Amino acid sequence: MEAIVVHTGKVAGLNRVNVDTDQIIPKQFLKRVERTGFGQFLFFDWRFNADGSDNENFELNQPETKGASVLVAGHNFGCGSSREHAPWALLDYGFKVIIAPSFADIFYNNCVKNGILAIRLEEDKVNELLAKTEGKEYELTVDLKAQKVTDAEGFEASFDIDPYWKEMLLNGWDEIGLTLTYENAISAYEQKVNA
Repeated sequence: MEAIVVHTGKVAGLNRVNVDTDQIIPKQFLKRVERTGFGQFLFFDWRFNADGSDNENFELNQPETKGASVLVAGHNFGCGSSREHAPWALLDYGFKVIIAPSFADIFYNNCVKNGILAIRLEEDKVNELLAKTEGKEYELTVDLKAQKVTDAEGFEASFDIDPYWKEMLLNGWDEIGLTLTYENAISAYEQKVNA
């Protein structure tokens, strides 16, 4: 996984609550066995019209959100089924940070396990960010080490994160990568047991 220490990126606002994992990545696209290639199907039913053309009214199809790496959304983002494909699709599309007032627990854990920093901020702060994204390009800087979200216009908010997840994201470790940091101790133990 790619480490996240400080990330500055364009923001896309998705001012919707209860966005479930079937909207993030619809079930018909879950047949793939790789973890990549899901970004093209992200928010498929919202991004595209029935004829396959872009839905010009959808937030991610606006010129100011093209190339966004920070997603700001409403309450209970990632609810519904526990499919790990949802964070895979978000990451493959280019999102590295998701900010919302609340997340479904399993979705939140799947995000951080796959290298996406999911940040819970107070609703008034999220609403302020959503307002800043309307109709214009907007950038945020997220400093994981300092646990702060800032912009060039004076916005600042602090966030909490479990120290375990913080260390994993700062170092770009998944759980296998974390285990491998103990490789010398594991080898020493194996040698001792097999002696």
